[in-house]
Amino acid sequence: MEMTETYHYQVMRRAIEEIDAAGSHQLSLDDLASRMGMSPAHFQRLFTKWAGVSPKRYQQYLTLDHAKTLLRDNFTTLEAAQSVGLSGTGRLHDLFLRWEAMTPGDFAKRGDGIVILFGWFDGPFGDTLVMGTDKGICGMAFAEEFGRQTTLDDMKSRWPKAQFKEHPEKLSKWTKAAFEMSGDAQLHLIGAPFQIKVWEALMQIPSGHVTTYSEIANAIGSPKAVRAVGTAVGRNPVSWLIPCHRAMRKSGGLGGYHWGLPIKRAMLAFEAAQRDAG
Repeated sequence: MEMTETYHYQVMRRAIEEIDAAGSHQLSLDDLASRMGMSPAHFQRLFTKWAGVSPKRYQQYLTLDHAKTLLRDNFTTLEAAQSVGLSGTGRLHDLFLRWEAMTPGDFAKRGDGIVILFGWFDGPFGDTLVMGTDKGICGMAFAEEFGRQTTLDDMKSRWPKAQFKEHPEKLSKWTKAAFEMSGDAQLHLIGAPFQIKVWEALMQIPSGHVTTYSEIANAIGSPKAVRAVGTAVGRNPVSWLIPCHRAMRKSGGLGGYHWGLPIKRAMLAFEAAQRDAG
């Protein structure tokens, strides 16, 4: 039986926890495999299939030093991204993403009159909640840290007057495109105008690169609104596709992540590994 993406991520998550606990001491393949209860060859195959690089190489991507390296070597100013034509309607994770935003007036109704479908899917970062309207995906969240019910309640609270119906079949095509990072996916952004400006900026950061909250503030024409930008980043309802995990502190620290720092670190390491493997 083919193992699911969730199982792959669970193994990766456990390995990440072991790497974290080891601190600056890099664990050998034999040691990591033993802690996962697997043979070295099996663990190496599974790990490389998920990450695209060896466990040894991946450990380097999970360190704080790598976060600082990202800022030094793979930092992108959003102004530069705009100048080469990267935008919310352009290329994101190698998929062509179409999106439209809800009008401010409709957003003010807090979801009143909107039907939002939702479903649970196996994804590259574990158990994933996907939500959408007839216009596209409006929510994507990860339940590995907090569980399904807490994750679902959190997402529902963003649009308290909407009607919610479980219907994964209608979301499966967009979800598949999002997970495979290929094909067509479509977003329906539901947020306040300032939030949507921040989310647009996030979509301009190329995969495998990062930026800072202050750069986002500058890019949207509000250089003094760094704190408000941070709040908008944290309220991003469509994780992964709107890559809030690529926003970092100037110091090289990861900052926070709504669905748990282990997932943010896994995402950044995954993207860096995919970039270098390609």
